[in-house]
Amino acid sequence: MARARAGEQVLAPEQFGRDTAWVQALPGAGRAYVDRPLPFLVLNRHPEGDAMGLARRIATISPSNIVWSATADADRAALACLRTVLAHQRAEDQRFLVLTLYDLPFDPQLDEASARLEPFRFVLSASADAAAQAAARCMGEALAELRIDLRKPQIEPVDHAAEEPGFAALLDEVPGLSRLSLGLPQIHRVRGEHDRVYPQIRDELETAAFDSVLQACAAFARATTASAQTLHYRAFGRSRLVEAALQIDRELDRISRSFDFLLSVSPINTTDAFEQFQAAKCAKPPTFRYRPLTVSPEQTKRALYAIDVHAAEDPVLETLFSEKRRELDLQLLMLQNRNTADFRYTSLLQYGPVESDLLVQAHAILAQVAPGSRPVRDSTPLDCHAVAHAAENMIARYRRRLPEFEAEVCLREDIGMGLMVSGQQLLVSTATRLPRGRLDALLQHEIGVHVLTAVNGNRQPLGIFGAGLANYEGIQEGLGVFAEFLVDGLTDARLRLLAARVLVVEAMLSGAGFVDCYRILHEQHDFSPRAGFNIVARIFRSGGLTKDAIYLRGLQQVFAFVARGDDLAPFWFGKIAEHHVTVVEELQQRGLLRAPVATPEFLTRPIARRQLERIRSGTAFIDLIREGPPC
Repeated sequence: MARARAGEQVLAPEQFGRDTAWVQALPGAGRAYVDRPLPFLVLNRHPEGDAMGLARRIATISPSNIVWSATADADRAALACLRTVLAHQRAEDQRFLVLTLYDLPFDPQLDEASARLEPFRFVLSASADAAAQAAARCMGEALAELRIDLRKPQIEPVDHAAEEPGFAALLDEVPGLSRLSLGLPQIHRVRGEHDRVYPQIRDELETAAFDSVLQACAAFARATTASAQTLHYRAFGRSRLVEAALQIDRELDRISRSFDFLLSVSPINTTDAFEQFQAAKCAKPPTFRYRPLTVSPEQTKRALYAIDVHAAEDPVLETLFSEKRRELDLQLLMLQNRNTADFRYTSLLQYGPVESDLLVQAHAILAQVAPGSRPVRDSTPLDCHAVAHAAENMIARYRRRLPEFEAEVCLREDIGMGLMVSGQQLLVSTATRLPRGRLDALLQHEIGVHVLTAVNGNRQPLGIFGAGLANYEGIQEGLGVFAEFLVDGLTDARLRLLAARVLVVEAMLSGAGFVDCYRILHEQHDFSPRAGFNIVARIFRSGGLTKDAIYLRGLQQVFAFVARGDDLAPFWFGKIAEHHVTVVEELQQRGLLRAPVATPEFLTRPIARRQLERIRSGTAFIDLIREGPPC
């Protein structure tokens, strides 16, 4: 009786290509796994009891594979599986690639005391047909680019007849196949200790070798199948999530949602603190109070690192999960260090320092944009209730088009003046006072970007797209400010505020105190007492949060992205960083992401389309902002 792993369904061969993967258990913990009909199959035959082999691991995470131990019973079962797969996936008039992976033996001349390293070499062979040769060239070129610990690999082509003999004997029984084999180095294993590896080398080697496997299979498909000509090689990865990957995602999502980082590090008495600061004649830092933590950082970290991200059986997902785990670790470390001098240094690990070009840009903005030089068109003041009502109307507009657009507006007394988003909730401070002319731009920022990407991300198969992939905040805040610019709502005061945040973060990191930073803004750059206080309070919260530099940095990123002619569409799939754009495109090609249910309404406005055209024309960042919108 065939056995499947948790979440997998064992199917009859005639069910190939339906709604789930075909799985067949083999003797000795072997397994055949076919994600969907593909023109290739990856094989690995390994010694009994060898759980650390790289070839076994790479074959296991491939979208179509048979992995088994080298015993007579397992050999017979594997050959039967191979014939079953070929019978249902091999077109009569087309070639089919069988790619065998095996681990090269250790160098017998080396021992544990040897000063020389294990050879970094790959052994590559292919059958004589043109398609297999194209696959071999592609694989060799990909592996030749690899660099690990400053080492460059040797690629050793060998005659096809010299491939690993265990595979050759089996495959000779199935004529007419295109064949490719790859021998993998043992540089990731501790010599003399079968069960120990160098984890960083293993991970780098695994990722690169698996990538070369996909590239080779894609090259083969393009050489034999007309419909594969335009497909990116990443599209040949798995199109299904194993249950282990879903469980990892659920655990990371659960931990991510178990605490609200920004609420946890933000004061609850900002209004009272400002009055305290004024009463002290702006000469003494205020005392801030914070919410009790909803989690134990130490216990949560233990749960975080109990998650085995390698069980996802997908290098791309493993990378996303690892990145997110590190980000959560840093957030929990910041919570541990809240209200201590160590907090700002942990913040630096997460958000980075102020780059020199960003600081230059901030100074240029404050020098060129005078206070009140371009006031808000309508300065009629709105209180928190008017803002909340307008926000509910905007959400209702989205919901009329898309019933799935679930979001709510909450009035809060325990946050500083303004708006913030937590998941699919828009939080409006009861202290908010806002000019009517700023309202539309601010709602486009908060709802049209932050809430919208949460709604779209929460509908993805992977929950971390809703909670946010690692380091998403910079480009996310940049997109929010960019939305303000597109609707002609990025006022001079708002632009000066973003620049001032950069200056204060840099000043704080250089040793300036709360009062020093306040005086820089109030006395040198003409910020009002309350505006200057609010900027400094945000940056000095919990001991010094460098996050506020990301707004101007993110805005520059978005401008550069659009100026290159790149499409903003990937950013609406969920909360992602700029370096995740290619990941989104790959997962979409593999069918692992759903199209966004909502796109920002501000992109449909004629003024927004004209603004986008101006950016793509090559106009400088500062000139675009200072010139105002086109007529």
